[in-house]
Amino acid sequence: MPDAIEVRKVPLHTVSDASELGKLIDDGVMEADRVIAVIGKTEGNGGVNDYTRIIADRAFREILIEKGADPAKVKEIPIVWSGGTDGVISPHATVFATLPPEKVEHTDEPRLTVGFAMSDHLLPEEIGYRPMIEKVAAAVKVAMERAGITDPADVHYVQTKTPLLTIHTIRDAKSRGKSVWTEHTHESMDLSNGCTALGIAVALGEIEMPSDEDVMHNRSLYSSVSSCSSGVELDQAQVVVVGNARGVGGRYRIGHSVMRNALDADGIWSAMRDAGMDLPERPHVSDIQGRLVNVFLKCEASLDGQVNGRRNAMLDDSDVHWHRQIKSCVGGVTAAVTGDPACFVSVSAAHQGPDGGGPVAAIVDLGEGEPTGYRPPAL
Repeated sequence: MPDAIEVRKVPLHTVSDASELGKLIDDGVMEADRVIAVIGKTEGNGGVNDYTRIIADRAFREILIEKGADPAKVKEIPIVWSGGTDGVISPHATVFATLPPEKVEHTDEPRLTVGFAMSDHLLPEEIGYRPMIEKVAAAVKVAMERAGITDPADVHYVQTKTPLLTIHTIRDAKSRGKSVWTEHTHESMDLSNGCTALGIAVALGEIEMPSDEDVMHNRSLYSSVSSCSSGVELDQAQVVVVGNARGVGGRYRIGHSVMRNALDADGIWSAMRDAGMDLPERPHVSDIQGRLVNVFLKCEASLDGQVNGRRNAMLDDSDVHWHRQIKSCVGGVTAAVTGDPACFVSVSAAHQGPDGGGPVAAIVDLGEGEPTGYRPPAL
């Protein structure tokens, strides 16, 4: 049985700031050598050349080492950064750590569990094709096993980081006589994310193995629990599976739902309910009362250029890429629901939830005593 999980959200005061994680460790909330995963948002452009992810990664690893964690083990911790805090989205990180037995709040109810795995090496010519789907699916199954999850229905959130294509990796493929799915590096972000999501969906039994032709074209194929990001930082799929299991104990539980479109606030509330939060029929931000640790969303501009039957110009805008526009929109909707701009909203959601919408996962605190989540000053 895996260890119980402590999970907290911390703000980033600058792109290289990890001081709030240091405070959690100093205050005894979690131990440096028990941190097992970090998922966060940085304030860069969210594109191919967004190096804020690398800066933040270094800051968080350095603070863990400074606080006593083994450098060799810190190097292996999955730290997944999604770049781009457009609009009101606030830079932050959600930190997962295991708890020693004496600190665990015991319960037989389903509680949060986390598993991690790395895929086999991904070649640039595999990105967007079946070999990538197969390698991701295999890694998801390993992460599930490590989380102590046997039923795919208990998986509510799969966060991944995969390589996208760069000029260097495209050149590498060509030097070996191989071709790549696209030579447009920014487009390869959507491609890598979408192909990864199909691998998640296959591993969890949401879909059958798709064909190469389905990738990026058959949007009826998707995963409802995937959250896929890509970047230049790695050449494997980094997979974090988050779900619930009985017997692990702890305060926290995760649930999920989907947003049907960019304005579907009910999808966010549904994820909180699925995680076990008791809410009225027409909930208000004041009903959360500090019980929400964080929400994790993927978003995508609808391919038909509409939301709720009204057309928009995101896909035709040559000044501001639609990635930034839809992220800002959904970030605003999410912050309005939760009362907290420090929400994980990531763009490029091909094969992640229905077209124009996206998956939503929510981690809530169901423990005894004072809730550990954020309370907005006005509430």
